[in-house]
Amino acid sequence: MDRRRVALVTGAGRGVGRAVAVALGVGSSSVAVHVRRAGREAEATARLVRRAGAAADVFEADLSDEEEARGLVRRVERAFGRLDILVNNVGPILVKPWDALAASDWESQFRMNLLSAFFCLTAAWPGMKRRRWGRVVNLGFHRVEQRAAFPTILPYAAAKTGLLLLTRTTAAAAAPFGVTVNMVSPGILKGGVRPSSPRLRPGEVGRTADVAAAVTFLVSEEAAGTTGSNILVAGTWKM
Repeated sequence: MDRRRVALVTGAGRGVGRAVAVALGVGSSSVAVHVRRAGREAEATARLVRRAGAAADVFEADLSDEEEARGLVRRVERAFGRLDILVNNVGPILVKPWDALAASDWESQFRMNLLSAFFCLTAAWPGMKRRRWGRVVNLGFHRVEQRAAFPTILPYAAAKTGLLLLTRTTAAAAAPFGVTVNMVSPGILKGGVRPSSPRLRPGEVGRTADVAAAVTFLVSEEAAGTTGSNILVAGTWKM
């Protein structure tokens, strides 16, 4: 990866976001570590990024709020001079029976899993378009392309499906400007959220490092011809 690149990873305080931020720290000049509220976890991520070889700062923002999300991108651009790589990792899951859902559940899931990415992506787009280079990676989930029943995670699944459509729509529009937009969709990860009856076989539990490796490829120069894709990092889970 070009050492001049500046990356922003949302939800980078721990888990997948931290793994991605640290992996990008190996090949980037600077990594913006986003968290909703700064604390020890965010500072720990920033230290690991610096240890990997990149500059790192922590940025706070509530990405469900359009003004804060767009402001985050502007602050990163002011701090580092540019933004080349955007990883939209924020996306909490709500586990709740479909017939117990309230309108507020739908709104919060769509705001955090879909609109947050839309806000950040469209804020970063002018700079990427002007420089004719950019990489955007959105985090989905392993069943995002399955038109199936999701009785306990319905708003989450619907929002992630919308994110896939956003990914492919913007990929088509951005391609002439040297900007790629892709999705990485993890399955069950070690230490992450598990299903209610987790009888998992070998090969069904992935690692955050596996997700970070997929993201690292997609933001590389070698992936210039890869756009609008959805890479499953799920082993054999639900295969």
